[in-house]
Amino acid sequence: MFLALETSTLTLSLALVERAGEDVRVLEHVVAGPPLKQSEALPGLVGELLARHGVKLAELEGLAVGLGPGSFTGLRIGLASVKALAYAARLKVAGASSLAAVALEGPEGPPLFCLAVARKDDLYFGAYRRRGHQVEALEPETAMSPEEVATRMAAEPTALALGPALTGYRAALEAAGVAPGRLLAGPEFPSAVELSRLIRFPEQQTLETLFALEPHYVRASEPERNPKFPPLPGPAPTARLKED
Repeated sequence: MFLALETSTLTLSLALVERAGEDVRVLEHVVAGPPLKQSEALPGLVGELLARHGVKLAELEGLAVGLGPGSFTGLRIGLASVKALAYAARLKVAGASSLAAVALEGPEGPPLFCLAVARKDDLYFGAYRRRGHQVEALEPETAMSPEEVATRMAAEPTALALGPALTGYRAALEAAGVAPGRLLAGPEFPSAVELSRLIRFPEQQTLETLFALEPHYVRASEPERNPKFPPLPGPAPTARLKED
């Protein structure tokens, strides 16, 4: 039994699941969206979920967390919470791509272009192919404009698009030439349930590997991009960006 947490969008997704072999059984899935503040609500939601099932935190196999890309604030809240809980209860932690979790809600077969909002006129883009309860990454995740997404879909005529970004950018993609039938309905947020299917916990985990786990940023944050402010001490923002 383990707990899965997804905070890469404004909607928090929390799931208590059991795994036997390759099968995942969902005991309960909790979804909480705005105006809820994730940083304030998360500890209580975790405690209430475990209490409803008579489970203590230390009895879990581990904690699963969505690594993004997505909201910088949401990802930091999710990963910091998971690290604190894991440290306190001596649990293992594993992370997976939030866009890969979105791909698990798409059909098997065609390329799936999974989209989430990065900032105005900028979308996170992940290309995947679903195979049962797992997905294959077709290329590294990146960020691009709606027009660039439309160009990619024109070059890959069998690809379908889905994900949280379609709530606000469906019209823009259609205006850029994408046929409405290629823009799937939902999901409106990455699900902790689907995330749990992607997770594999390590045999052993040290404190160093636990605290080294970082969100998957594919671009620098707005403050880091602002030329009016000098860079902070430490590694450059580009050092945190996943390249493979």
